[in-house]
Amino acid sequence: MKELIEMGTISSRGQVAIPSDIRNQLKLEEGSKVLYLLEEDTLLMKKVTTESFAQLTKPLRDAKKKIKEDDVPELVHKLRRMKK
Repeated sequence: MKELIEMGTISSRGQVAIPSDIRNQLKLEEGSKVLYLLEEDTLLMKKVTTESFAQLTKPLRDAKKKIKEDDVPELVHKLRRMKK
């Protein structure tokens, strides 16, 4: 896949249009799903397919198997303490 660098503008409603060359290369059409990842001042947008969604959610599904419902309140409190 060739490298493309494009610049966009944010509208008054907070919307950004994906440049047509990028949409075409990624085969993004109306209704396509994308994932946003924000890390400090970098925003990454990734096309989500059935296969990539399965890969992205695998760690969550695996963790779900290990966590019992009764464990959730203590985990929430632990995470909140870690944030402080």
